[in-house]
Parts: sequence; C-alpha cells; structure tokens
Amino acid sequence: MDAMESGSSGWWRPSPGSVYPMLQRLSEEGLVKKREVDGKYEITPQGKEELEWPLRTHGGAPRSVEGMLEELTSYTSYLEDLARTHDKRIVENAEHIRELGDRLTKLGSSS
Repeated sequence: MDAMESGSSGWWRPSPGSVYPMLQRLSEEGLVKKREVDGKYEITPQGKEELEWPLRTHGGAPRSVEGMLEELTSYTSYLEDLARTHDKRIVENAEHIRELGDRLTKLGSSS
C-alpha cells in the first residue's frame, strides 16, 4: 500500500478494505499469485498477457454492462474510503456524487 501511495505521488493511499478484495479477485482469475516465501503478490504470466492486450485498457473496446458495473463498484469503494478518512474532496464533490446516485437510482428502478 505504501508503494501504491508512492506510485501515485501521494494522490491515493489504498485501504486494506479495497486492496485485499481486489488481490483476492485477481488471484482467483489467475492474474496474480501470492508467494509462499514472503506472502507478497506477484503478477502471473497470464496477468502479464492481460496487461499487454491493448483492448483491455481504458478507451479500448466497448465493455459489457457487467464490466462497467464492476468498475463503478471499485470507484464507489474508493470514494467510500475517502469519506471514512474525511477527505475534503468528498465534501467538495458532494453535489455531483448525489446527482450520479440519483441517475443510477432511476436506472435501477426503470426495469
């Protein structure tokens, strides 16, 4: 988590509640594996292949609804982490967050 914070120039410090579920999911998908020696995670050959595939990056091929919802879930978890730390960016963007929530609520109730 320290490396992630450093890699983002201090912009993002992930919480254990967001990192470990993601590592678990990546492990289940065979994209990373936990080393027995030190418990650290490393990318697998399959994970490296996924990183090299150009259509899997932002702006690539259209995503499925399920893929978009998974990404929204990740972003929501990140915003929840910011709210728990009383990050001022949540307060500064509260109205926009409410508007998006309202739009998503309407989508969910339209079916």
